Parts: sequence; C-alpha cells; structure tokens
Amino acid sequence: MARIRSRLILAFLLAAAFSFAQRGPIPQQLVLTPYHASGLYDVGETVGWTVTPGPVAPAYAYKWTIRRNNAVVLKEGKLDLSSGKDKIEITGDQPEMLYVAVEAYANLAPEATTAAGPEPQAAAAGPGRGAASPFVGGNTGRSNGLYAVGAAVAPARIGLSTPRPDDFDAFWDAKLAAQAKIPINPVLTPAQTDLPGVELSMFVLDALGSKAHGYVAKPAREGKYPALVQLQYAGVYALNARANAQRAAEGWLVINVDSHDKLPSDPSGDVPRGYQAVGNTDREKSYFLNMYLRDSRALDYLLTRPDWDGKTIVLTGGSMGGQQSLALAGLRPEKIGAVLVCVPAGADTNGDLHGRKAGYPNWPSNNPDVMKTALYFDTVNFASRIKAPLMAGMGFIDTISPPAGVWTALNQIPVPTEPLPMIESEHDNLTPQSGRACPARTNELLGLLLKGGEFKPSGLKR
Repeated sequence: MARIRSRLILAFLLAAAFSFAQRGPIPQQLVLTPYHASGLYDVGETVGWTVTPGPVAPAYAYKWTIRRNNAVVLKEGKLDLSSGKDKIEITGDQPEMLYVAVEAYANLAPEATTAAGPEPQAAAAGPGRGAASPFVGGNTGRSNGLYAVGAAVAPARIGLSTPRPDDFDAFWDAKLAAQAKIPINPVLTPAQTDLPGVELSMFVLDALGSKAHGYVAKPAREGKYPALVQLQYAGVYALNARANAQRAAEGWLVINVDSHDKLPSDPSGDVPRGYQAVGNTDREKSYFLNMYLRDSRALDYLLTRPDWDGKTIVLTGGSMGGQQSLALAGLRPEKIGAVLVCVPAGADTNGDLHGRKAGYPNWPSNNPDVMKTALYFDTVNFASRIKAPLMAGMGFIDTISPPAGVWTALNQIPVPTEPLPMIESEHDNLTPQSGRACPARTNELLGLLLKGGEFKPSGLKR
C-alpha cells in the first residue's frame, strides 16, 4: 500500500507540474528594482527598491512588510502607485538578510480583475498550502499575488545563531570510526545506457546501520579519471542515470548516491513520506545519521577504485544534495578537492529560536529535543571542518533554503569560498529561470576541473 500511495502522490505532482506548465507565464503587475543591482549593502546604508507597474496593469492594492531574516518584522506600509511609482526602503542596521513581502490584499476595482489575467479563483493552492489565493500574479513561482525581494547587509559577518555542540566532532568521529570497521562489500550490477563509450552500473555497499545505493558511471576505456560525487535533493525518486552517463561521457568517474536505503532505479522503496522527521528527537535515531554515513561510505568505495585518478574529488548537489555535500565535505575534509552547491538546505536549523526563519528540513522549533538533535546534522556545524574551495549559490527570496543560513555556513569555512547571490530567486524548483546562474557556474567549474585546472574561489563580488 505504501508503494501504491507513493506512486499516486508522484502522479499527482507530475500532473500538477504539467498543469503549471500549461497555464503559461504568471502575470506580473509589479516591477521592483533594487537600489543596488547586486543586492548587497553595508551596515548603515539605505536598502531599497523602486516599485513601478509591471507589464500587466496593477489590479490590486498591495501592502508590504520588511522582515529581518524573514522572521522579525522591521517595517510595514502600503504601495501608492498613483504617481507612477513608489519606493520601499530601510536602513540596514546590522549583518542580516532582509526579506520584503509585497502582498495583494484587495481589488482596485471590479473590472480590474480581468486586466490582471485569469479569474482569481483559477490560482489553485499547491499541496499543503491551504486555500486558493483570491489573487493572481507574483514573482515567487506561485500565482497568488505575492511579490518578494531580498537584500544582504554585510552578509560576510552573519554569525552562528546557536553555539556548536562541544561534542560535535567526537560524535561524528566515533561514527566514522565505527563504520570504518565494516567491510564495504561492493556489489555492482551492470545497467543499460544509450550513450556510447560509457559504462554504467548500480552499486550496493554495506554501511553502518544501512546500505548505500547508487549509480557509478565511467568512460568505457582503460584510464584514471577525476571523480564527481553527486548528492541528491529532497524527496524519494529514481535517480537520473542518463545524466550520470552524460557526465561520464565527458570524462568523469561519477558516483551518484541515493539519499535512501533503496535501489537507485526504484522510485519509492519503503521510505516514509515524511522521512526528514524520523528520529528527530534523538541524534542516534535521526534519519540524517544514516544518510550522511551512506554518503561517507560511497566516498570510501570511490577511494578503492583503480580508475580514480587519485587527485580530484568534487562534491555537488542542490537543496538537500547541497546539504549532504557540505556535511560530507566536513566529515571527510582530507579527501575532497572542491564543493559546488546550489541553494543548499539544512543550515541554521535553530534559527527560529533566534530571529531567523529556518527552512528545510523544517524541524519544529517548539520541541527542545528536536532542536538539540538538529545541531548534529546542521551544515553550519560541519562548515568549520571543510578544507576544500567551495562555491555556493543562494536565492535571496528562498524560503526553503533561507539565505541567512547559507551565509552562516559559508562564514564558518576557514578556506576561500565563492558566494553566488541570486537576488531574484526563490528555491530553484519554484523559480528556475531566476536561479540559472548557479548551474551555469557549476558547469563552468566542472569544465575547468575536468581539464586539470584549479578552482580558485573569486570571493564575494559586488
């Protein structure tokens, strides 16, 4: 029954995605232009946006709210476009992310609705989002009348919201030592690919408490190759074997690790739908304990392969895949050569307790045991162990991987990093067109590393 239910859910999500694609572009009634095109400001500077009508004439009245780290309300107001423009501004008074929500709250006139596009009731609510919005338009990937903009004030100075546990290193070093005593016992099963010159297999490895699964792809010729470890975003699904084969055709030895203890070709397995909440009150039972250990076990296996070039190991992933990449880079810092992540999740998990809106895995902040456990799986606490150069893209209006948490993690890393601000981007699955810079930069750096070049992070560009 669980497998049938998972497949029905997947079918529903695919149908919803198809429906979204069919409805066409979301109508835009507002244009918000930042005072600084980079979205970056210093403490004491005026942070602001000029607001003008969009390509579709505004049909609604709008109110706006400025929140520090999308949690603490700093300022509120209403838009007045009677002169053709208005402004939203505030003085940035400390290192912080500013999130501005501009929300439709009333029709300007009955006839204005048709000028805005579809009838308001056509804006269906997504799964778990409650009732449908009576408004359309918006720039957050949802046609619900919401526009959002963000800015960073001295982001390189955003620090930890919660102290790192004193026994963090001891806890993880003990887990890695226990896993090291378990033989890897790799079992490879050949898999089919339509790309010539590529060898593709599924792997199963013994790990501490579970088994690691995934795909390994390589050029089908003798040689030694740089390694690319792909970590996966949230959800339960079959892995994209063809994408692995394409990377192998370029010349990579690819290890694609399933986040779950299941075959990589299986779209569901027996994984709980809400797996991220499993064991979240106990660090010994957290779902992420075995997930991170499986990632480390896949690295153990890679190191045994005679076709690895012995030098280059790159970690990459988006969202929860970025989360796993940061964790693995901290767990095994001596082995990793570069980390390339987009909108990494899992940072600043205790943020809700300290005036910062936390994101995925969305652990409840009203449970002290959950908050204590979360610190052992929070990327900000792995970050100080990372020794590899790192590039990380963050969306300034991202509510799933909030940018304050990403900055916090980057600011703990003791080696050079390359932050990549994407000031108009919500999470990449919601506004993919606004987040293209990160996969583009990832591909650029992979091309450099594949040719034997060195990734030298450029730092924060203004």
